[in-house]
This record gives sequence, structure tokens and C-alpha cells, in this order.
Amino acid sequence: MQNLNKSLLTIAAMCAATSTFAQQSDTAKAKPLHPVEVRSLRAGSNSPFVKTELNAADIEKANLGQDLPYLLQYTPSAVVTSDAGTGVGYTGLRVRGTDGIRMNVTMNGIPVNDAESQGAFFVDFPDIASSTSSIQLQRGVGTSTNGAGAFGATMSISNLQQAETASAEVSNSYGSFNTWKNTVHGGTGLLKGGFQFDARLSQITSDGYIDRSASNLKALQLIAGWKISKRTSLRFMVMTGKEKTGQGWNGVTGDSLKTNRTFNELGLKSNGSYYDNQTDNYQQDYYQLFFDHKFKKHLSAHVAGFMTRGKGYYEEYKMAASFSDYGLPNYVSPSGTDTVTTTDLIRQLWLDNYYYGSVFSLLYNKKNTELAFGGGITQYLGKHYGYITWAQLNVPDNYRWYLLHSQKNDLNLYVKAQQTIADKWILFGDLQYRHVDYLIEGFRNNQTLKPNPIYNFVNPKVGLTYLLKNTNKDKQKLYASFAVANKEPNRDDFEASPLSQPKAERLNDVEVGYELNKRKWSAAANLYNMMYKDQLVFTGKINDVGAYTRTNVPESYRRGIELQAGYMPTYWLKFNGNVTFSDNKVKEFTEYIDNYDDPNGNQLAIVHKNTPIALTPSTIAGGGITFTPFRYMKYEQVIALDIMGKFVSKQYLDNSGDENKTIKSYGLCDLRLRYSIQAKPFREVLVTLALNNIFNKMYESNGYVYYVYQLSGSKIIDNRYFPQAGFNCMAGLTLKF
Repeated sequence: MQNLNKSLLTIAAMCAATSTFAQQSDTAKAKPLHPVEVRSLRAGSNSPFVKTELNAADIEKANLGQDLPYLLQYTPSAVVTSDAGTGVGYTGLRVRGTDGIRMNVTMNGIPVNDAESQGAFFVDFPDIASSTSSIQLQRGVGTSTNGAGAFGATMSISNLQQAETASAEVSNSYGSFNTWKNTVHGGTGLLKGGFQFDARLSQITSDGYIDRSASNLKALQLIAGWKISKRTSLRFMVMTGKEKTGQGWNGVTGDSLKTNRTFNELGLKSNGSYYDNQTDNYQQDYYQLFFDHKFKKHLSAHVAGFMTRGKGYYEEYKMAASFSDYGLPNYVSPSGTDTVTTTDLIRQLWLDNYYYGSVFSLLYNKKNTELAFGGGITQYLGKHYGYITWAQLNVPDNYRWYLLHSQKNDLNLYVKAQQTIADKWILFGDLQYRHVDYLIEGFRNNQTLKPNPIYNFVNPKVGLTYLLKNTNKDKQKLYASFAVANKEPNRDDFEASPLSQPKAERLNDVEVGYELNKRKWSAAANLYNMMYKDQLVFTGKINDVGAYTRTNVPESYRRGIELQAGYMPTYWLKFNGNVTFSDNKVKEFTEYIDNYDDPNGNQLAIVHKNTPIALTPSTIAGGGITFTPFRYMKYEQVIALDIMGKFVSKQYLDNSGDENKTIKSYGLCDLRLRYSIQAKPFREVLVTLALNNIFNKMYESNGYVYYVYQLSGSKIIDNRYFPQAGFNCMAGLTLKF
């Protein structure tokens, strides 16, 4: 394991806002009542799984317009990244090196991950944090959930909470790179007949740090609730998100990092200028209907139906595109003497899909016994098609050169049981069955390839918790779990392996931990051993829409220890910190390199053994200090200063272990100043100032290998990186009525 630089360790250990373990401790004391739609999916306080939970107050502190992953950046084992470099637009979250493709995300118990790419695109539901009451992030396999297989992390978002009393809120933020966030949120409270209504309207715009990476994000959320009786309720939510973002997914070359960190090569035209509409455009609409009923004191049921409608495209300028790639003949001049094989053109690649289904759960909770039975059935129908909207010559107007369909059916059933014995021992068992039937009727670049894989997965989980102490002033527990996860390849994996169908992945996850909560301090340690069979790992390359290509490797693992601590010596001072040390290896990986020295064009095959897994840092640390120096002030005034820090060690861009393909380690420090007052006519006025990356660190949080080849006996490597913004700031004002 890599030793931390002392200065960076100081920042990481002493600088950070509310760390996860402290949040867990605070949440445990508050004992929040989770809504029915997420209760069967989330890990309970005594379950043998490691997790972080953020409540509405935690979320509000950091919510100034950045996407949801950035609100989780100080949680253990987490690394965030942004294509635009600002946290607005396309962003990503990796947990223990597990990327968003493997992270199961649900919203109110409804699957969010795209059925084909399996990613969760937070840009499609902008500003969801402004209406989110809680987030639980489980690390490792975690408990069974709905939707895409959880293969290293699970995120549960709850954003259906409705207040009993009428309220309204206006929130505005402005900061660097001309970033604006405007939100209006309000609710009627509980009306006669048990009805109530809530609405949120949001817009976030930003120019971005990277050239031509501007974002324009809009969202609308409406909730209608009806408490039919004390035991029965009905709720309906519609939420729509619309995004237009500049394309920044190619990254920046290593040479450009030294001369122009914000350079964006996409959209370059033949005359040397840049196309002004090189953009990604997408709208996603979520319709969710929930029915909850409590049969008896100890038995309740939940049923939900949903439909997610997505449609959009990305538009790009292509220079010297071959007519043959678009099913068109070459252009022959009228005289017949000249033949032209390429043309400049503008194209749109469309995705048009419906994702719908139903999820359910039946919960029994009496004394020392908790039982849950649930599941879901979903279907995805997708259309992929492309238009050429303009070309220099020889292309019909709005020419569509492909239309491809896909369908994915998913059935998921689970049963969970938790039994407390003698108020000390807690036994946990969880068994999930998942059936996946996936039909792909061709790919844009290979329309004759039509895989139809069918999977049947069985995912067992067992665990044990021992409560050493369980009083209000002293809570201590030991826990251990073993969980199995299976996951199917995504659409890109099938396209990247036309000759041999990619295999499903399997993960065996062992977790052992200890947690301690006392009145003034808390601590936790969690050991994990994630052992993979046929893991799909990054090759280091991406395709033409910024998605990484992957390949199966027979054996690999992620092993580590996560440490967390919090200390509050007095009411106005709190220290928090977390650090993860890990060892992450592919036991054997074959790298293929184009060999231009070979007259027959044969590739070089280089076998690597025990090399680091790509984009999985061996050390991740975060922590911080919170000052709240004033107490008992008039009008319930609160002044708080958070000093936050993050350290991420070196990352490899592929699985070869080549030191020439790495992202350098980096350490960051942020400041956040908050002031609130409860003075009429407002319920509360909140002012927030966030100073990010105060030491103006020039760093990169993500990257890939664009190409590697052999020429004249030398290896030529082109690395691409995603630079993040230096010092930047945001200021926000929230008025609550």
C-alpha cells in the first residue's frame, strides 16, 4: 500500500465536513422512520452491512447546484468526477473503484439505472437533492434491491416526503463559471379529505470549466398524496428532467494538460473553427404510483407501478466521414472523372425508450423478528437510430442510416429475514432470484450482430451482528456478512466482443466490521474482501460516445479496510475523518497492442499478472472540522464553518500496471460557511458560501487510454485526462416560508 504524503494526510484527516460515521451516529440517534417504499430495500441499523446515510439536513448543507455524486464525495471510499470539471452536467461516482455501471440506484424503490448501459445518469434528474429527504449508500454487495444487479455499491434515494403543514421555499445560488441554480419548492400540507400536493421547479446552468462544456438543466417534480385512512395511502409522482450539455467526454491529452487544461477537441470543423451545437440533448420523464396499506400492527404491504420515458440525442460534427460507413455510395462527379469517398457532415444519434413495470414488498415486524418479501417485474423497450441532418454533398435531407430495436425483461424476487436472539445476537438472511432476458437487434457499427442472452441469477446473503453494548450512551457492535452478486454484461460489452459473447460477472463479498458510538466520540472499522470471477474490467479505451470498453478477466479482487472516526470535545467543535486502504488486483490480464512494425499487421499480446485494477486508488481519505462557535443567539441564529478535505492516491488508466498510464494522486481542501436565522416573515433564511479547492490544485480525477501501438520498436501511448477546476466558489441564498 502506498504511504500518504504527510501534508496531504494532514488535510485529509483534519479537513472535512460531516463525515459518514458521524452522520450515521446522528441518524441513529434520531431514529428516522423510513418510508415504506424504501424500507424493504435499505439496510437497517443493526444489519451486517456497511453503509452511509444522509438525511435532509446533511443534503441541504452541500446543495448549491452540483450533481448528486458531489454531495457524496466525502463519504468513505468515494471518488467523484465531472466531464465539465465543475460537478455540473455529466458527473460520476465510484465507490471502492466500483463505477456507476455497477452501482444499483433506486428512487423510492423504483429502479433508476438504464436497462442497457446499466449506468445511472444523474444529469437526467437535475437538482433532485432539493426534494430528497434521505440517501442511503451501501458499500459492497449490500442487501437485495430492485433493478440492475448491485455489484459493489447500492444507492437508495427517497424523494417522496410531504410535510404535514403548508410550506414554500426559494433557493438561488451563483458562482464560478457563471453557474446558476434556481429552485422553487412548495407544498399545501395535509388538506381536508387527506389530500396534499407538492411541487418543485429547478433550473441549473453553467458554462463549465472545460471549453464548450456548458450545461442547461431543467427539472419539474409534482407529488399528489391521498391518505385514504390511517392504514391506507396513495401517492403519485411525476418528475421530468431535461438536459442540454456540451460534449466534454473525450478528455484532454497529456500534452494539452501542460499548455491548455481546458482544451476540448470535439466539434472541430474543416476550416479550423468549432461547431457551435456539439451537444447532448435528453429528456427523461418519471411516472411513479404508490399504494401502501397496513393490514395489522405488524404487517404492511407496498405496491408501486412506474414508467420511465426517455428520448434524446447527441449531435456532432464529423470531418471526412466515409460514405460507406453510412450505407451510401461514393460521390462521382457529373463528368465521371472524380470519385469522392468522404464528406463533412452533422449527425444525430438518438435513443428512444420506455422502461416500465411494478415493484412490491410485504413487511412483517414483531418484537425480535423482521421479515420482508418483495420484488419487481420490468420491461425495457428501446430504439436506437441516427440521422444525418447536413452534409457537404451526396446525402439526402434528414437521412436515417440505421434503426435498431432492443428489449429487456427483468424479474426479481427476494426474501429477507432478521432475527434477534437474547437481545444480543442478530441473524440475517437474504435470498434473491433474478431472471434477465435481453434481446439486441443489432448495433450501429455491426447491424448483423443480434445477441439474445438469458440469465438466471441466485444471490444469497447471510450475516451476523453481535451487540456488545446497546444503551443510549454506549453502542457497540460487531458484524460479519457473506454476499453473492451476479451481473449481466451491458450493451457496450456485447458490441465490443462480437466474436465471443461476454460472460456474466460473479462477486463473492466478505465483510467484517466493528462500530462504536459514545456520547462524544465514535469509531468504526470495516474489512472487505471482494472476490470476482469473470469481472468485466476496463481495457483503457472508450468508444465514440465516451463509454469505456471492458473485457472479462478470470480472477480479480478488491480487498481493504475502511476506517472512520468522529470526536466532539465540545458543542461547538467536531472532528470527523475516514480513510480506506486497499489492494486491488487482476490476477492475469492480456493487453493487445497494434504492431505497426509487423508487415502482416499482427497484434502484440502481452500477458500481465497481479496488476492494479484500473481507476481503483489504493488510498482514499476524507475528513474535517466543523465549528459552530455561537449558541443561544436571538432568532435561533446558527453560524457554522466546515473545513473539508479529500485525498485520492494514484490511479492506473488500464489494467497493465504501466506507470506511464496513470493519474497522479491529489489532495483537496474546501471551506463552507453557513449562516441561518429564523426571523419573520420567514420560517428560516439560510446563506451559504462554498470555497472549493482553496489551494487551487491542478488535478485530474478520471481518464483513459486512447490508443497504444508499437512503432519502430517503441511503444506509443496517448493518455486522455479529465481536468477538474482549480479554485472556484458558490454562494447560495434560501428563503423558507
